[in-house]
Amino acid sequence: MSETTPGATVPEPVPAPSGRAVPPRFAVVLRTPARAGEPLFARAPKAWQRILPHVVVAVFVLSLMPVTIAVLINVYGAGGGWAGALGVAQTVPLLLAVTRPLPAWGIVLSADVVGAVVLTHADGLAGQGWPWPPMVIVGYLVSMVCLGLRESVRNLVAVWLVTGAVGGALELLRPDGVTTTTALLFILAGAVLALTGALRGLGDAQQRIVEQQGISEAERARRTLLEERARIARELHDVVAHHMSVITVQADSAPYRLPGMADPVREEFEAIAASARESLGEMRRLLTVLRGNGDGPGGERAPQPGIDRLQQLVEATVRAGQPVRLSLAAGAAEAAPPAVDLSAYRIVQEALANVVRHAPGARAHVSVTLHTDELLVLVVNGPAPGAGPALETSGTGHGLVGMRERVRLTGGTLDTGPLPDGGFRVAARLPLNETAEEPS
Repeated sequence: MSETTPGATVPEPVPAPSGRAVPPRFAVVLRTPARAGEPLFARAPKAWQRILPHVVVAVFVLSLMPVTIAVLINVYGAGGGWAGALGVAQTVPLLLAVTRPLPAWGIVLSADVVGAVVLTHADGLAGQGWPWPPMVIVGYLVSMVCLGLRESVRNLVAVWLVTGAVGGALELLRPDGVTTTTALLFILAGAVLALTGALRGLGDAQQRIVEQQGISEAERARRTLLEERARIARELHDVVAHHMSVITVQADSAPYRLPGMADPVREEFEAIAASARESLGEMRRLLTVLRGNGDGPGGERAPQPGIDRLQQLVEATVRAGQPVRLSLAAGAAEAAPPAVDLSAYRIVQEALANVVRHAPGARAHVSVTLHTDELLVLVVNGPAPGAGPALETSGTGHGLVGMRERVRLTGGTLDTGPLPDGGFRVAARLPLNETAEEPS
């Protein structure tokens, strides 16, 4: 066991990449319903937001219906039967506007036109608003709000033009002495449609942006995974190439080391050496493809690190101002196969790099122990002291992705997550046998 710094305590993390982006709340609330007949705000995150359109429209209906009947009777002098029928026909269809605003608008407009025609024969029409009484204007604007939050721009323009056309046609029946409200409703309806349509369009646009961000996150995660796999493959090339080189040398030198060898045996060793050299050539060509343009023409020439280099890694981290303590079991480097040896080093390297980025100054403890036929690698770090900000507030996920791929390569298991005291742990179990997991 070797210690680099005394008195290290445990644990804070390598934040995992943030998953999918979360859309602004109003974008979720205002976006266009996905299916015909789906209520407005049906996909809002909270229950009260989903029932809000129903409640608002119901309040308008319950308020407008008695007011409409009373005004038609007492102010316009319409008959009680007509007033009651018009009051119901002009307000109750608004309840349908929450789910199917276009049919509701057609019913309301038809009822309003009938009401305008009926009022031409009313006794108290002189000096009053016509063809759209005040209650009609309020109810009509409610239907405009529901339309603007759901229908396409083309439909909204068509509704607005129809409103103006119907009002213009009714002007041909205008009685003497009335105050015309045709232009008023036309202007107000256009303003409400434009405002609600713009809000709906903004919600849809932000929702599409969020969906595109989600697609980008998925592509970024996939690219990260492929990059890490290519990096691991490049490193394992050196491990495998070493063993193949040994096989080649042993096969080539066998006739000299074992004199008197029979010709068939000599030919067998020559075939083994030729196959090994051919395999090495194929591996070098594959490595050229994997390295692409990023590693330069010569690639990396330094030997691949292993458990015996952990002491140097920890010392370099300490010199960077990060207190780290290392506990290394005797014989761990000798017992680990090359792939496990390299994977253990890279896991510790990635974990310490994440501590430096996300919890600068936090105390960390690195432990590498042998347990029956497994190598146990544990890296825990405490929360940052709080004196300075993290060097990175969000991660790309390369560290954790690389750890998972290396552990998967050796057939082991990886456990990462926060600790109760606010710290973070990275724990890997790497089998010392050769039962690596098959790639999926």
